[in-house]
Amino acid sequence: MENPTLFVQWLRSVAPYIHAFGGKTFVVAFPGELVASGALPVLAQDLSLLVGLGIRVVLVHGSRPQVAEQLALRNVEGRFHNGVRITDGAAMECAKEAAGELRLDIEGAFSQGLPNTPMSNAHISIVSGNFVTARPLGVIDGVDHELTGVTRKIAADKIQTILETEDNIVLLSPLGFSPTGEVFNLTMEDVASAAAIALRAEKLIFLTEAELMRDAAGADIRELSTHQAEAVLQAGFLPADASFYLQHAIKATNRGVDRAHVVPYQMDGSALLELFTHDGVGTMISAENLESLRPATIEDVGGIIKLIEPLEADGTLVKRPRELIEREIEQFSVIEHDGVIFGCAALYPFPEEKMAEMACLTVSQDAQAQGDGERILKHMENRARAAGMSKLFVLTTRTSHWFKKRGFIPATVEDLPKDRAHMYNWQRRSQVLIKPL
Repeated sequence: MENPTLFVQWLRSVAPYIHAFGGKTFVVAFPGELVASGALPVLAQDLSLLVGLGIRVVLVHGSRPQVAEQLALRNVEGRFHNGVRITDGAAMECAKEAAGELRLDIEGAFSQGLPNTPMSNAHISIVSGNFVTARPLGVIDGVDHELTGVTRKIAADKIQTILETEDNIVLLSPLGFSPTGEVFNLTMEDVASAAAIALRAEKLIFLTEAELMRDAAGADIRELSTHQAEAVLQAGFLPADASFYLQHAIKATNRGVDRAHVVPYQMDGSALLELFTHDGVGTMISAENLESLRPATIEDVGGIIKLIEPLEADGTLVKRPRELIEREIEQFSVIEHDGVIFGCAALYPFPEEKMAEMACLTVSQDAQAQGDGERILKHMENRARAAGMSKLFVLTTRTSHWFKKRGFIPATVEDLPKDRAHMYNWQRRSQVLIKPL
């Protein structure tokens, strides 16, 4: 192995996700374009790996390009209203044909297992059936959508029973059935969101042909709370396909699904990268904002120590024993994402001089250059003001330029509060910088 240290770091980084995801249900939906692009075999290997890790997978496939191909072979022109297919008798036959072919392709892809790996002999069973009850979409804006439908009910109990058997994947096609035996053509997005809600899935993952979502200024959208996602949708700057995915992601998170992900499938292993890396490669929608800046608690001590240890080792920060951090935990604030602390700082007030020291300002190397250091600084300034302080000071050996850019002015030890000046470490010779609040 060329670099065992990198391997160990990687394994340590993914282990918490593996532990958290075991036994959970993921609904993974992908469009027919993924199959047409030739990406199905790789996706099957990635999802087989998830099943091998103990994750319960429900798969939902789309079929738009395959239905369009079948219509073209019959010289029938497809009809749409507001982006939704109007399914007449001919279109329904094409939808059935496409769904049958796709199901066989999917079963074949999963039959190969994980070649040249210890899981090469693992047998992943694909189980499909009449798990989706549907009703007609009806007449909208005076347009009869005929055999186009929407999901009415998912047979969640039956699906859960199948998933409890090891190495089973449930496959749902974008077709639903009425109690009277009619068949309706559904959208993949509708079936997937309804399945995730009914199964109380941990995650709903859309692997999409659309590019990564970007805001009105062109910046990547990596994470949204449900409320933020609704605002993005109403702003109207997203392309139609991205809006449709986002609409169903919001529906799912509003009705009990913890998180929904909209992930472009063009990148090799995009599903794995989204699930097992901190920032992912797509857009995550969550019922709550996963990032918070808050006062630290005793449970955060371990995370703070892990964060500051590398900077203590290279001399950037003064070493703080665990006992000291535990005693002074009320002085700390932390910034966390999805339960992982990646930034912290401590505030020590000197009320007599109406000054406060900000110490131990740290942001994880993986999260730097994203403005989190400045967010922590503003938070600590607000804390100091709320405590009646008029000045904030820092002592630093290596980051004076960063503080100067944010309004701190060089000062001397004599400018510090008397009690703090007595504790000044002349061996470190830290620079003193003060900012009026």
